[in-house]
Amino acid sequence: MEKPWLKHYPPGVPARIDVDAFPSLVAMLDDSFSRFRDRAAYRFMGKSITFDDVDQASKAFAAYLQAQGFAKGDRIALMMPNVPQYPVAVAGVLRAGCVVINVNPLYTPRELEHQLKDSGATCVVIVENFATTLQKVLPTVPIRRVIVTSLGDLLGVPKSWIVNYVVRHVKKLVPPFELPGAVSFRAALSAGRNLPMQPVAVGPDDIAVLQYTGGTTGISKGAVLLHRNLVANVLQSEAWHGPALKKLPPGEQLVTVCALPIYHIFGFNTNMMLGLRMGGCSLLIVNPRDLPAMFNELAAERFHSFPAVSTLFKAMASHPDFGKVDWSRLIISVGGGMAVQSATAQLWLQKTGCPIVEGYGLSETSPTASCNPIDSTSFNGTIGLPVSNTEMKLLDDAGEEVTMGSPGEIAIRGPQVMAGYWQRPDETAKVMTPDGFFRSGDIGTVDERGYFKIIDRKKDMILVNGFNVYPNEVEEVVSQLAGIAECAAVGLADEKAGEVVRLVIVRSDPQLTEGAVQAHCEALLAGYKRPRVIEFRADLPKTNVGKILRRELRDRR
Repeated sequence: MEKPWLKHYPPGVPARIDVDAFPSLVAMLDDSFSRFRDRAAYRFMGKSITFDDVDQASKAFAAYLQAQGFAKGDRIALMMPNVPQYPVAVAGVLRAGCVVINVNPLYTPRELEHQLKDSGATCVVIVENFATTLQKVLPTVPIRRVIVTSLGDLLGVPKSWIVNYVVRHVKKLVPPFELPGAVSFRAALSAGRNLPMQPVAVGPDDIAVLQYTGGTTGISKGAVLLHRNLVANVLQSEAWHGPALKKLPPGEQLVTVCALPIYHIFGFNTNMMLGLRMGGCSLLIVNPRDLPAMFNELAAERFHSFPAVSTLFKAMASHPDFGKVDWSRLIISVGGGMAVQSATAQLWLQKTGCPIVEGYGLSETSPTASCNPIDSTSFNGTIGLPVSNTEMKLLDDAGEEVTMGSPGEIAIRGPQVMAGYWQRPDETAKVMTPDGFFRSGDIGTVDERGYFKIIDRKKDMILVNGFNVYPNEVEEVVSQLAGIAECAAVGLADEKAGEVVRLVIVRSDPQLTEGAVQAHCEALLAGYKRPRVIEFRADLPKTNVGKILRRELRDRR
């Protein structure tokens, strides 16, 4: 196939790189721990955690897991926001030969129960703030070991004591919970430091991560990301960052703001893993929604890179505290997870002098498939060029490539494309072509230079602050409420979130209220999935065979 994009790669970025340079994420991490031992890998609440700290703590955690009987291939769920315990746990799980299950800590019991059951996770590491959710589902899931951590656990004394006291007793952010037999993360590390870690042979075709994404049926599916997929995408991203890194003053360590949640694939690979690979330091932001607290943290730091979603860029640039932060060293602003709005890009450039570079990817592509040159000086509204070792094309409904200038479904082939969906060959077959292309569900165009642009969404997914919301899931939950005849969920444009969920309901009980619907959704859906607008109608637009026309609902208000 034609690859016009190769002629427009930034100088120094090769068409192909050795994506097999490391047999596993473990080997890649070992290399970084060895080369950057004394550097700060993370900063959290003013405390630095070195590469060596992460290395030693993760070895201890791996040894603990092995001593508890966890073996190669076992699934370990991690349910935490951005705290240092997360990367320690990730490296420990991988070193033990186990599989990381990233879990959104804001999940409701229903959502958590499904993910734990579907993945077959037998161990969970959880921040105590969310332990009450786990308590509600623990009798019904296969978990045999619970490890609980507190936000300040790796901050050292006395700071850890102070932070944990404030979180529990002053801010009252830890609801009461009972998890009999649970072990503290600190106790697990302490035990593991006295145990030998047994090296486990982990290869490129072993599973590293199950990254859950919504499904067209409303059932969340685990994208199977092999070690080779994630290693390849880290190395692809590293090559793509090369030209921009030349702007870094000689001898200065790359410092990246990690406001993206690590449980999201964008934050996991493009921030955490890439940062470790490049010897950078990540500033861990535990709650980016608390903008005043985030600005206070950033005011004390100097940083060079800021990957984020469009809504966060906009919220920050519009906030009165923006001027508290020194943006003069910022050389990389990467936007992903959702479309970057042109007005947001202009505002960010005006405020920081650093343009937003938009990229594109999905959980199924580890995530990065394409990106604009990182050293771009302006925003162009495209998702850029396919990264090294990656092919992209546009397909029609029959799976044939469309002619130049015509829109089509973006299909991606490369070493970063998932192995399939966990135990769902039926769903895998729907998205993979016989020649190995992943069908994204996004409709795009491509110009003569090879720059791709998304123009529509084939699937009905709603994108809220960079998170996928699948209408079927929302509709399934709402339909369980008495008084609902039928309903439909669609996306509604929103300045702050990009999109929010709009729910249209046909009532069987005229007494059913908006408040009752909201209360029902609050109990069963994570916050970003809950409808922000609820409408009651006499009927829903349908095809002649009775299928609800969501597109018509989106177009008609």
